[in-house]
Amino acid sequence: MIHTLNEIEVMQRIASRDQHALRELYQEYGKAVYSLSYRILQNVVWAEEVTQDTFLKVWDQAGRWDSSRGKLRNWLLTIAHFTAIDRLRKERRQPAVQDDEINDEVSGVVTGWQDGSALHMLVHQLPPEQSTLIHLAFFEGLSHSQIAERLSLPLGTVKTRLRSGLQRLRDLWMESR
Repeated sequence: MIHTLNEIEVMQRIASRDQHALRELYQEYGKAVYSLSYRILQNVVWAEEVTQDTFLKVWDQAGRWDSSRGKLRNWLLTIAHFTAIDRLRKERRQPAVQDDEINDEVSGVVTGWQDGSALHMLVHQLPPEQSTLIHLAFFEGLSHSQIAERLSLPLGTVKTRLRSGLQRLRDLWMESR
């Protein structure tokens, strides 16, 4: 497993175009990236393509990850999440695991953010009951029903807290511009 100190080293090596470092990163996080991509896309071929695209983006943007702003795994999964959403849009489909309204709000918040580090910083400013739901929905790819089941909450509560959290996240983003 890659540890925090090694994550920094691996990312520096990737930024220096070390293909072995990219392979190490893929071996460590490839399954998590693929799993998230598949949950969103529900298509093996697309999930494989999104996984490949995610690691190509890391290769091209390795210098953009900032260890002080969040964990490497979260940064990778954020890239994978938005790459999968982009793929769905390209295919003119909507993600099965998210409400259209919620996706539109998230898209508005993250437009122009190439990495997820700023998003993670803003999410951490939300109350825990909102940030936890946003993390589960968008960084782990769980559906509203799965979140409700995992947290033993009514489905309506999950949807309301998610919507409120995303509205607050959008406000925080607008304030930070």
